[in-house]
Amino acid sequence: MLEMTNRLFVNLVMLYNHFVYIVTNQYRTTLYVGVTNNIQRRLEQHCFDSQNAKKSFAGKYNCIYLMYYEGFEDPKSALIEKNKSKNGAERRKTSLFQSLTQNGKF
Repeated sequence: MLEMTNRLFVNLVMLYNHFVYIVTNQYRTTLYVGVTNNIQRRLEQHCFDSQNAKKSFAGKYNCIYLMYYEGFEDPKSALIEKNKSKNGAERRKTSLFQSLTQNGKF
């Protein structure tokens, strides 16, 4: 199952150039919404920062667990989606989090 998930992730990364993603901490009490053009590298940066300098928000709160991601072909679309997520931040992130946990996806 994990191998299939990894293959799907790699295929998705090849299809899209930009991503909006949400990471959380071990206890699922803090959510971070980000946008990147290289999701794998960005997640590695979050992990590194959480173990070392803790300079970023995600690093400070140990947000290293990928909860959600969505691919976009252009950066403008990705930024619009990120801003939508942040503007209705708490309500939207909470409802997304609840739907993912209820469906057993997280």
